[in-house]
Order: sequence, then C-alpha cells, then structure tokens
Amino acid sequence: MKRVITYGTYDLLHWGHIRLLKRAKALGDYLIVALSTDEINEFKGKKAYHSYAERKMMLEAIRYVDLVIPESDWEQKRSDIVKYHVDIFAIGDDWAGKFDYLTDLCEVVYLPRTEGVSTTKIKHDLEQSSKNKKD
Repeated sequence: MKRVITYGTYDLLHWGHIRLLKRAKALGDYLIVALSTDEINEFKGKKAYHSYAERKMMLEAIRYVDLVIPESDWEQKRSDIVKYHVDIFAIGDDWAGKFDYLTDLCEVVYLPRTEGVSTTKIKHDLEQSSKNKKD
C-alpha cells in the first residue's frame, strides 16, 4: 500500500481544497492529512474561521481522506513520515522546493494549486462585500 501525506489548515473548505485532496489521493492508496491545530496557526500568525475540531470533521467526511492527524509542530513532518510509513509527501506548488529536505525519507510532490480560488481570496472577497454593503 502506498501512503501519501499532506499538510494544511483547510479553513473555509472550497473546491480548490477538494481538488488538491483528490490529486494527492490519486498518488497512492491511503491519504493522511496533517491538519494545523489552532495553536500552530496562532504560532504562524494565522487565525482560522473554523476550529480544529470543525475542520477535522469536515475533512473526515471527504472520501479521498483516510486519516486526519493534528499538525501541532512545524518540525513534525519527518517523524510523521516515519511513524505513518509515508511514501509520498504532497503539498501545493506554492511551497515548491521548501520540503526537498524530506527526499531522503520519501518522494516529495508539489501539486499545482487551483487557479482563481484560495482561502485568502475568499476572505478578501467577503471583506470587500461587507464593506460595499456598509457604503
């Protein structure tokens, strides 16, 4: 069985996330999603709209996802790969080159992001819509 792992916050779940998870799953037989905890998001200066528990529940409902684990430390990637016997580390190509240091443990694949959609764009669009309604 070929195991794939990916990491992310998966806040404001959208079709770009689903597409990325589908492509990650297609690389192997078993997809593990390491989901950023609220604490690590705070450490990274990010604030998720949904709590970790809510984001985990949504990811577990997606047919491409076999296991959701917490990402509570930026440095846990190497130990996760060993612990879960991971063959492929998959992540969006906006991270290209940043995880090449893992190639001694597994294959690293940078997947193209879906054009025109991102959590940042959704938050920005909602903010603009809210501003326009006030004007």
